[in-house]
Amino acid sequence: MQDILIICGTRPEIIKLAPVYHALRNSGWARPVWLHTGQHDDMARQMLACFDIQPDIELSRGGDTLAQFSTRCRELLDEVMASRPWSLVMVQGDTESTFLGALAGFYHRVPVAHVEAGLRTYDLARPFPEEGLRQMVSRIASFHFAPTARASQALQAEAVPVERVFITGNTVIDAQHWVTRHRRIQRGHGGRGHLLVTAHRRENWGSDLREICYAIADVASHHPELQILFPVHLNPTVSKPVHAILGELGNVHLSGPFDYLRMQQALIDAWLVLTDSGGLQEEAPTFGVPLLVLRTETERPEAIEGGCARLAGTRRASIVKQIEDLWDDGEAYGAMARAGNPFGDGRASDRIVDLLQGALEGGERRREAV
Repeated sequence: MQDILIICGTRPEIIKLAPVYHALRNSGWARPVWLHTGQHDDMARQMLACFDIQPDIELSRGGDTLAQFSTRCRELLDEVMASRPWSLVMVQGDTESTFLGALAGFYHRVPVAHVEAGLRTYDLARPFPEEGLRQMVSRIASFHFAPTARASQALQAEAVPVERVFITGNTVIDAQHWVTRHRRIQRGHGGRGHLLVTAHRRENWGSDLREICYAIADVASHHPELQILFPVHLNPTVSKPVHAILGELGNVHLSGPFDYLRMQQALIDAWLVLTDSGGLQEEAPTFGVPLLVLRTETERPEAIEGGCARLAGTRRASIVKQIEDLWDDGEAYGAMARAGNPFGDGRASDRIVDLLQGALEGGERRREAV
């Protein structure tokens, strides 16, 4: 049996690693060990419960700042790495936990598998610090599981050996398939559906966020029959301007952040998604819901190229125009809804497990022969 250490600490990581964990557990050749770094606490616990996962190792978070968390997490990960001869460390995405987990594996000469490798904007400030973290992980990973051909090409352009890069699809689609089966997510009503909005990214704080909110207010006023759902990030930098601009509009429903299952239900019931989230760009096409990206660039250009999403930017007039165009043009809206999901088919986890089995068991056989 191969001992595989899965390291993660945030909600998005759990979503995208959960289906890989279940596939490894069912593989017959791997013994996955789930380690939770403590980077997210309550949100992470809800997500773990959603996917029927009980962590094998839970680290205690040190301090409130990211620097304090990182220092303590690095020390604790070093102890875990020294506790047994691991076959592989697996990380996902571009969080601080991802980087620390990859670094721990690298220092202990354990191969690192990076799920959702190769996403790039090539602007270290957007998104910050994620762009820098995912680029650094790519320098030390042994297995790069790219969700799309474009992500694979980005890695190869950075001189990552082609034999280490594998196009698998994105495991977030696997996660959606898992919850629709196990948690019975299905469309709850007929008709047009609501407008679902999320906006929280650091680079949109300030004037951009206010522009976004004023655009939503314009649309809400023009279309009082359209119900607008806006789960608002708890950070006061986000929540204060959102509530100040939109709080008095009757068809705009502000709430706290949705948990994963409620968000999936909100997605499947939506007419349109308006977001600066990377994850929702991948998830909305699974349910055939067109999406407008509240950013000037995206590390997921496949959604734009595939026709299921458009860049709306962060300017009030541009956002309003894009929404009104889709409201008035049923043919354009239908084309986006029928575009399909360019990020995967729900079988990425099986591909990852098959690839790892061949690589790890083949390496074991070669060592035994020597």
